[in-house]
Amino acid sequence: MPADPRPAFRVATAWVTGLLAEIRDDQLRAPTPCDEFDVRTLSAHVVATAQRARALADGADVRAMPTIAEQHDAATYAALVEAALEGWADDATLGRMVQVPWGEVPGAGALWGYVSETLVHGWDLAVATGQPAEADPETAEATLAVAKQFIPAGIRTDPIVPFGVVVEPRPDAGPTERLANWTGRRSEGWSPAP
Repeated sequence: MPADPRPAFRVATAWVTGLLAEIRDDQLRAPTPCDEFDVRTLSAHVVATAQRARALADGADVRAMPTIAEQHDAATYAALVEAALEGWADDATLGRMVQVPWGEVPGAGALWGYVSETLVHGWDLAVATGQPAEADPETAEATLAVAKQFIPAGIRTDPIVPFGVVVEPRPDAGPTERLANWTGRRSEGWSPAP
């Protein structure tokens, strides 16, 4: 099992909280690299991800929970993240088996999944709204290493795997963009802000 995901979760969610706070009302209907979501819907999906991370800390089966929240704002998201971190504070939560959409895994593996989802959707929101698209490099590199271990390129042809084929990164892509590419996101057409 990779290292404790809680510090990475804190860093990734702090970055996304900042992104959400800077989204303007006139950007809410803009498209994102996540084809099925515009900025508003993707923001609400990110809030729902924090809701699921919180519920998972209590051992809830999150598969039946909504994937789109009613709220899409930074304050709601930040409060849910803090509640999730409180829920995951006990080290025992990391070893407990939990049920997530991709199967039954140790809590640490589930939380790493949410770190990855947070960073990838953060990249989506950043490039869609013209914000800096790279999270903390060390956190993104660590998450990319975990993603390569647990969602290898070879499983992408399985229809139940919710990731596209690995995309070859641009030569100057940073670690957050490379993580997005690993999960199947294309950089073409999206100009990452420095």
